[in-house]
Amino acid sequence: MRTRFLPLLLLALLLVTPLKPVLAQRLYTFPLGVEAYTYRHMFPKDVAATLDTIKALGFTEMEGGVPQGLTADAYRKMLDQRGIKMPATGAGYEQIVADPMSVVTMAKALGATYVMVAWIPHQKGNFTLDNAKKAVADFNRVGKILKDNGLMFCYHDHGYEFQPYQNGTLLDYIIQQTDPRYVSFEMDILWTQFGGGDPVALLTKYGNRWKLMHLKDLKKGVKGDLTGGTPPENDVVLGDGQLDMPAILKAAKKVGIRHYFIEDESNHEDIQVPKSIAYLRNLK
Repeated sequence: MRTRFLPLLLLALLLVTPLKPVLAQRLYTFPLGVEAYTYRHMFPKDVAATLDTIKALGFTEMEGGVPQGLTADAYRKMLDQRGIKMPATGAGYEQIVADPMSVVTMAKALGATYVMVAWIPHQKGNFTLDNAKKAVADFNRVGKILKDNGLMFCYHDHGYEFQPYQNGTLLDYIIQQTDPRYVSFEMDILWTQFGGGDPVALLTKYGNRWKLMHLKDLKKGVKGDLTGGTPPENDVVLGDGQLDMPAILKAAKKVGIRHYFIEDESNHEDIQVPKSIAYLRNLK
C-alpha cells in the first residue's frame, strides 16, 4: 500500500520545494572585436606593442587598415602571429571610387571579407540629397566590383545622414536606393543615436542589410546634431551612456550581425576599453 502513495508524495515535495533559478545566458556571444581607430595614438609609436596590447585584452578580431610604413602582407603576418583576424577593413571614399581594385588587393591581403567606408564628402552640417544620390551611384558601382572579387562593401553611418527626406531620412534613401546584392551597412550605434536615429528600430526595419556594428556609448545628457562629430569626452564606457545596449545587441543578433567592434574615441582608451569588455562579458 505504501508504494501507491509514493507518486503523490513526490508531487507534493515538488510543489513545496523552490526550484533553482535558471542560469541567465550571456547576451554577447560573438568574438571580441575592436576598431583599430581606438588605438590611433598608439599605432604610430609601436605597431607590435599595440597589437600585443590588443591581444592581451582578449580581442580576436579587428577592423582597420594597414599602419603607415607596413605592407598589407607584413601586417597580416603580425596579426596572424597574435591570433587576430581582420574580417573588415576600411577605405576612404575618394580612394575606393577612384581605384577600387587597389582596395580589393589590400582587403584580400589582410584576409578581410568586408570593406567599409565611413564618410561621404559633403559640407559639414549640410548633407544633401545630391550628396546622397552621388553616394548611391558610387556605392552601387564599387559594390559590384567588390562583389565580383569576393568582397562585400559596407557603408558606415555617421549621424549626418539623418537629414529629413520625404517620410524618412537621407539614410533611408541611401539604404533603399542601393542594391542589396552589392551594398550592405555597418551601424555605428553612437553616431546613429547622435544623429537622431533609433538603433533598434533601424536594425529591425532593414534587417540583414546590416552586417557589422561599432559598439560605443554616448555620454548621458549630450544632445546630438547632424554634424557627425562630438568631442572625445562624450565617448564613454559601454553601459554608462545613453544607449540601450541590451536591446541593441538583441536586435543585432536577431538580424544576423556577427562582427562587432568596440570603438572608443575617448582619450582614455587604456581605462575605458577594459571596462567596456567587462560590461559585454557580464551582460546577461
